[in-house]
Amino acid sequence: MSPRITTLRPLSLSAALSLALGLSSLAASAPAQAAFHLEEATIPQVQQAILNKQITSTRLVELYLKRIKAYNGTCVSQPKGILGPITTIADAGQINALVTLNLRPKALKQWGFDERKARSLTDAVDANPNMPDALEVAAAQDAAFARTGKLVGPLHGVVMAIKDQYDTFDMRTTSGADVAYANDRPPEDSTHVERLRAAGAIIIAKSNLGEYASGIPRSSYGGTFCNPYDTERSPRGSSSGSGSAVGANLVMCAIAEESGSSIRGPASAASAVGIAGTEELVSRKGMVQIGINTRVGPICRTVADAARVLDVIAGYDPKDELTAFSIGRMPREPYLHYATPQRLDGIRIGVLREYMNKRLFTKADEQTIDIVDQGIGKLKGLGATIVDPGVEGDLLGACIRRYAPQDSNKLFTKRFADRFPVDEHGKPTSDHTAKLIDMAMDPSQVPQELTLREFGSATGDGQSKYFIDLYLRQRGDAKIKTNADLITHARFHEDPTFPDRRKGRENVEKATELNMGERLLLRFSVQQVILQCMAEQRLDALVYPTSNLPPTKLGAPGGPPVNGRSSGGVWTFMGAQGFPVITVPAGFTTETWDLIRDPSAPKTPESAWGRSGGGGGGESRLPGDDHTRLIGPVKAVLPVGIDFAARPFDEPLLIKIAAAFEAVNQGRKPPSAFGPLKDEP
Repeated sequence: MSPRITTLRPLSLSAALSLALGLSSLAASAPAQAAFHLEEATIPQVQQAILNKQITSTRLVELYLKRIKAYNGTCVSQPKGILGPITTIADAGQINALVTLNLRPKALKQWGFDERKARSLTDAVDANPNMPDALEVAAAQDAAFARTGKLVGPLHGVVMAIKDQYDTFDMRTTSGADVAYANDRPPEDSTHVERLRAAGAIIIAKSNLGEYASGIPRSSYGGTFCNPYDTERSPRGSSSGSGSAVGANLVMCAIAEESGSSIRGPASAASAVGIAGTEELVSRKGMVQIGINTRVGPICRTVADAARVLDVIAGYDPKDELTAFSIGRMPREPYLHYATPQRLDGIRIGVLREYMNKRLFTKADEQTIDIVDQGIGKLKGLGATIVDPGVEGDLLGACIRRYAPQDSNKLFTKRFADRFPVDEHGKPTSDHTAKLIDMAMDPSQVPQELTLREFGSATGDGQSKYFIDLYLRQRGDAKIKTNADLITHARFHEDPTFPDRRKGRENVEKATELNMGERLLLRFSVQQVILQCMAEQRLDALVYPTSNLPPTKLGAPGGPPVNGRSSGGVWTFMGAQGFPVITVPAGFTTETWDLIRDPSAPKTPESAWGRSGGGGGGESRLPGDDHTRLIGPVKAVLPVGIDFAARPFDEPLLIKIAAAFEAVNQGRKPPSAFGPLKDEP
């Protein structure tokens, strides 16, 4: 059998019906089902209810719209409006996860939604019959089901949200920015959105995001968004809205994006499952400002549902050249095939104690590490072979120090400039090659601080300007044609506790060249070294906390990295370099420690700032962040996620491990403040 290759080919109705045949057959033979319940409903439960005629797609959309109406309001105090300073609200009962609703103007008004949630602000009439809204799509599905008794595709009735970073031809797409496009709708769908629609998914909304995919849960158009488990806390990462909407049962699944951790971070903060697949697995075509590390992935409440969505969106797309790497490397079976819980006998999983050594971090890290340790014990109970270097051990350190100097070469010598001196022109003043050979022959000469936490970093000079200007040129808007136009024709929020988005765009505009050489070198060297390290220890996968820290307070200071762990706590490195990673709910904290600004606290040394292999302070550094301290413990029941990482294109193994862990751990609990509504089934 030849490997499965997915190409961009919208499903015909007959093909979609064939894909749904299994479920329709199941309906004919299945015993009477229990009453359908919306909260925590999975894809098979929804589709079985449709096949049993317990619910229709239209009714399902209406039920989710009721939840959106009840829970998607403003969740912070903003006395000067959406662009001004904010303060948090305890138990707000709202999360503001969705920025745009897929409803025509009449339906939007009938449901009582704010006009700011409209599908388009540049097309007030919005009467194009070729742009059906969510209710019209649902009605068409119901009509097709009434005629045939079969589902229209594998995602029939699956109500989803799409991160506003991705093009949707029927809904405004501005990446969270308050920009005056001539036409706020792009001319066509992004590739994965087109595939989702063809498979039967109902796109009900665009989800809020950190503006231009910044890691801060706020945008100039969408406002500030909150965590459903504690509305005073961050929903974490640029895909915040996608994660929170899934976690609070406003949608069934959502599409997110990460260049560092913005699939896994928001998913873990919402007690959900997030799959950040191999970089080259899912097309990025139609993404506002793609980058060399950006990747597309689903967030759902279960591993199996996330696998179902991945089955639809994965595979080669001629419009994204990176996906050519996926040809010949797709699994022979659908990803869903691997999501059946089973034992893990014979699978060797390495514990990244580099990320779990309490001695290296703070009190704020400890409970999360303990929860993940308990989860590792459950993996052992499932039959997996756990390769653990010990509580203060280093799984990959010795191996990294043996190979990284050679494979990282120029990046390595730049980082350790005291050992590889250069003159004012950057020319070596000693024989760097000879020194590298000495280190290759005797790894004890390699600096011991070189670990997975501190592997190094690299920038892509001009990458942001190149890709945003290319996107805008391709989009073809009559008014917004360049990054400079995004500055001139936009409004930006102004709040000293959040990064300055205008300044961010102005910094992008300064670039005059495109040079991604160092970033490509870093990615190659990291993959080469870690693959070799895994091979030497016969490791199939790696395990570690998605984040060492529970979700932080909104507006909290962005402190410097702590031994490579960022102030937000999320481990970005494996995913950022192209390895597939999945996060699964591991449990909940009972307490946390919060970082606060305190002018009387000792000043953080300048040398402590900057990005590292594990993430870093970066753009989140604000006035006052130089003087901080921890307070606690503070009672807090907050989600904890566990990450599983594997070799590129080994998503089937990750899904197998994640499904087995999910079944025995049962770490997800829906947020109690966002429960079923009155009369909700």
